[in-house]
Amino acid sequence: MQPSAQDWTAKWALYSPAKTAVKEYETGRALTYSQLNRLANRLARHLAARYGIQKGERIALLAENCLEYIVLFAVSQKTGCILVPMNYRLAAAEIDYLLQNAEPRLVISEAKFQHLLDGAPAYAGIPGHWNFEALADFCNPDTVTEHDAPLPVTPVDEDDPVFILYTSGTTGFPKGALYTHKMLFWNSINTAMSLIVNSESRTVNVMPPFHTGGWNVLTTPFLHHGGYTILMRKFDAEAVLHLLQQEQLSIFMAVPTMLKMIADTPAFETAQFPHLHYIIVGGEPMPIPLIERWHSKSVPIRQGYGMTEVGPNLTSLHQDDAIRKKGSIGRPNFYVQIRIVDEYGRDLPPDTPGELLLKGPMVTPGYWRNPEATAKTIVDGWFHTGDMVRMDAEQYLYVVDRIKNMYISGGENVYPAELERVLLSHPAISEAAVIGVPDEKWGETGHAFLVRKPGMACTEAEVMDFCKANLAKFKVPKYFTFLGVLPKNDTGKINRKALKEHI
Repeated sequence: MQPSAQDWTAKWALYSPAKTAVKEYETGRALTYSQLNRLANRLARHLAARYGIQKGERIALLAENCLEYIVLFAVSQKTGCILVPMNYRLAAAEIDYLLQNAEPRLVISEAKFQHLLDGAPAYAGIPGHWNFEALADFCNPDTVTEHDAPLPVTPVDEDDPVFILYTSGTTGFPKGALYTHKMLFWNSINTAMSLIVNSESRTVNVMPPFHTGGWNVLTTPFLHHGGYTILMRKFDAEAVLHLLQQEQLSIFMAVPTMLKMIADTPAFETAQFPHLHYIIVGGEPMPIPLIERWHSKSVPIRQGYGMTEVGPNLTSLHQDDAIRKKGSIGRPNFYVQIRIVDEYGRDLPPDTPGELLLKGPMVTPGYWRNPEATAKTIVDGWFHTGDMVRMDAEQYLYVVDRIKNMYISGGENVYPAELERVLLSHPAISEAAVIGVPDEKWGETGHAFLVRKPGMACTEAEVMDFCKANLAKFKVPKYFTFLGVLPKNDTGKINRKALKEHI
């Protein structure tokens, strides 16, 4: 019996049965492609018989990176059930909203997160409850049962969802982005056409499984191409530095904060990375001095742009342009169409900021049970990102800012990202964030939140003078607040909503 086109695990179990697919860093547990396939067959039968899980049914998950998560992904590809990874850093009330919205038939949780479910009233109304510890016992690769045999092929359509991935919800309620089998395939193709991804590729995944970065930047493209992935439950700079060398990893994805922490470890000075093709950077621009530190170790930096609802691997800046095109997110990946438009939907000329629109086979069909948000975001097949970008004469893209971050001061549009780039060029400032706040005279003005570099001093007046020398007058923030650290969300991005608490 031939597996379906979506059943990647069954294919690699045939081609490379003894090859290791995934390994847990903390425990050393590992699964070959053959074991992964057998366990997915076993688990799919059990989920159907015990919990009534069929195509289209949702399974909510509350767990850190682990082998069982990958087995469940393989089950989804085989059966068409939908995985709903939940953020274990949320409050119980927020988990309750996700459960109400997704209406899963089954919730699987690690014991240490059970208190979140106990505090969510919707949990009691869900038909099936299982814990990851029991699931791990069930998925013992050392046992072989009659249920490990190949499954009857389920007709899984390319437009059927494999995930519902909830946005961070920094404003309003989270939206559940539908992530389909079609998106999964084309994201993998776009990734492999931009990067070196094949059956010899090796990486460690330090991104959480409730985030598209944890699944779709490298993990699912690697599973598609028969690569090897190490799963890490929590980022550890020294451990990652060790793995990059000892495991001969070929690609690594991280946010700039993580790469700075690795570069600041004492062992970095003598570290060598002969097998590392490059590091993939996302989430925010990487400072040039940090790029140069990694370049000094002969490790190229590939910066890019992505988002949960599209791809997520959408653009890539070639490592040869990391310095020459500093601040750029590169050019669109192969099967990504783009437009840059004004507020009336008119295409804009080069070097003119406008909203980035995206189109292609990697675009979400919409948001789960939210037709209003879907209709507002996807117009005539074009996904409206809400990001202001500009394209230079060589067709390199630069993010100006999120449209929602923009504020209007005295009738002029002000983009905090531009101000933050200037502030970060000050020799005494290590972190900077600017938000718009009400102003009696100008309507809105800027409030800058700053973190000083260790052992360095600067005053509010000095920073204001620095801004006046480098920015138009209407862009200079009116208020400055120094903090010990800027609040971050779960993916390491600055939490602008939390900044308002410091006003």
